[in-house]
Amino acid sequence: MKRPPKETAESTRRIARRSLLIGTAQLGMIGVLGWRMRSMQVEEGEIYRNLAEENRINMRLIPPSRGLIFDRNGVPLAVNEQNYRIIITREDAGDVDDTLDRLARLISLPDEAIEDVKAEMARRPGFVPVTVAERVPWEDVAKVTVNTPALPGITAEVGLSRHYPRGSDTAHVVGYVGPVSDYDLSKMDDPDPLMQIPRFQIGKTGVEAKFEEELRGSAGTKRIEVNAAGRVMREIDREEGKSGADIQLTIDSKLQSYAEARLEGESASVVVMDLETGDLRAVASAPTFDPNLFVRGISGPDWRALNENKYRPLSAKTVQGAYPPGSTFKMVVALAALESGLVGPEDTEYCPGYTEVGGTRFHCWKRGGHGNVDMHRSLQESCDVYYYEVSQKIGIDRIAEMARRLGVGVEHDVPMSAVSTGVAPDTQWKRDRYGEAWRIGDTVNASIGQGYVLATPLQLAVMTARLATGRDVRPRLIHSVGGVIQPSGAGDPMGLNENYLRRVRAAMNDVSNARRGTGFRSRIVAEGMQMAGKSGTSQVRRITAEERARGVTSNADLPWERRDHALWVNFAPYDNPRFAISVIVEHGGGGSSVAAPIARDVTLQALYDGPPPLEAYPSNLHDEIAAQQKRIENHVARGTTSSDRA
Repeated sequence: MKRPPKETAESTRRIARRSLLIGTAQLGMIGVLGWRMRSMQVEEGEIYRNLAEENRINMRLIPPSRGLIFDRNGVPLAVNEQNYRIIITREDAGDVDDTLDRLARLISLPDEAIEDVKAEMARRPGFVPVTVAERVPWEDVAKVTVNTPALPGITAEVGLSRHYPRGSDTAHVVGYVGPVSDYDLSKMDDPDPLMQIPRFQIGKTGVEAKFEEELRGSAGTKRIEVNAAGRVMREIDREEGKSGADIQLTIDSKLQSYAEARLEGESASVVVMDLETGDLRAVASAPTFDPNLFVRGISGPDWRALNENKYRPLSAKTVQGAYPPGSTFKMVVALAALESGLVGPEDTEYCPGYTEVGGTRFHCWKRGGHGNVDMHRSLQESCDVYYYEVSQKIGIDRIAEMARRLGVGVEHDVPMSAVSTGVAPDTQWKRDRYGEAWRIGDTVNASIGQGYVLATPLQLAVMTARLATGRDVRPRLIHSVGGVIQPSGAGDPMGLNENYLRRVRAAMNDVSNARRGTGFRSRIVAEGMQMAGKSGTSQVRRITAEERARGVTSNADLPWERRDHALWVNFAPYDNPRFAISVIVEHGGGGSSVAAPIARDVTLQALYDGPPPLEAYPSNLHDEIAAQQKRIENHVARGTTSSDRA
């Protein structure tokens, strides 16, 4: 049926409108597609070109900031400083040889350094960056940054490196850090991923090593976009790690510097212990070394100079050195004898200058002898024969028990490297060690701190602290970790007879302050500052009967290695003890003439918290002490310490 014209016209208009709408929509879609294509090609073209060039996302670790180390007064002992370095990532570098050659034309890069980098890359996974150069000047960093497109896989970074502002003064205590080695990794069951960061530094000795995990902190991460050429295009995001905990030591850096300077020219050690808390105020070993040499990578000549030095600058003698304590051990024997009930404080022994035991003659240091001697006088004048006789009455086991009770032959819990246990020998010890029975002659030797007896300077300081207080004082080197105060070392009463302790202290006081005392020449005369001490001289060689007959060879006439060790221990002030001090001068000769003056000077420095007035010394020493104080003041001001023996 034929439609009316009016209906046909209306239908045509509807079709036209629909066609127009469809056309408009099509044109709109074409326009949007065209705009998007233009945007992708022009405005976002670089993004998609990078993606087309096999861009990928890499995860990288961010090393945390290592915790700082301070002295008891907040003086920094170990800090972090900026370190510019150049690194290479093998899987991003393409032709490694070509890339390194290009880099060598921009910055100074010796051939041996290039070979070392190649060897390091061969040991590491391809994605692990390897340090090419560090501590590079800013000018070199700028050159590398500008030329990054031509150096695939090469990146200039700024990191942190350890620095020790006090230098050698605290080297043996704080220790030092160094790059992670294959040996370090072999000792770890599950190494922290941080260990794969190029030249990542970890503690090697001292507090740095003992508190490595606390100081290290935890790593952060960052996601970066790199193109196929290895060029870092952008950092997408990052998550910061956690900085290591700061550590505060009990060391007084000012007193520590003084002690190091006072030991200049000697192979020696000093320990200063606070009697109230057990805090170690100074732990000085001489000669010492600059720990910054190890952080930067010590040179061959520097290493040989330290390692081949017969005075052992790398050794922390305060805790590693175990020496015959000589007559400083006599307080142990005296207290063991009194506590046994077998010997009374007024009992005497006759000293003709020697004792015969099993056909062997054991001599007193005083050739003509001391005559009748009681406990007080035996300490004051250091009579050997008294201890030869008393030790045979009480036996070595009682002596060894008292020694360990007072801290000798015990490994004390201080975070330093290679802490020695020393030796407080008894009958079982010799049987276990040598498979032999203990002999009376062994007891006689041990009674004056010779034979098998060995003690560290730290142990002698602890012994003196316990004698001075009657408490189980324990050495404390760490004041706080991450702001958390560590337990005090004050200790509880030891349960020793206080009357016997007072008698031993009084005898030690007369060692320093009575005219016949062996330490009288090194006394402190300032009122209320007097020290109570004990000298010791320990032999490192056997004196034969023939030598005694013709006259014992003077220490000055012997090679350094065969001379006696000089020792001294003291606490001060006598009436109100605050500090215990021990000094050992290796092969120094007489304890009263060599070690005692050092101990007196360090004691006064601790008591006055700085240079003491000349009036604290006997008047005949004022000129000598004034010159000495000036020398030490200049020494400390120069920031130097005793790194070589004179």
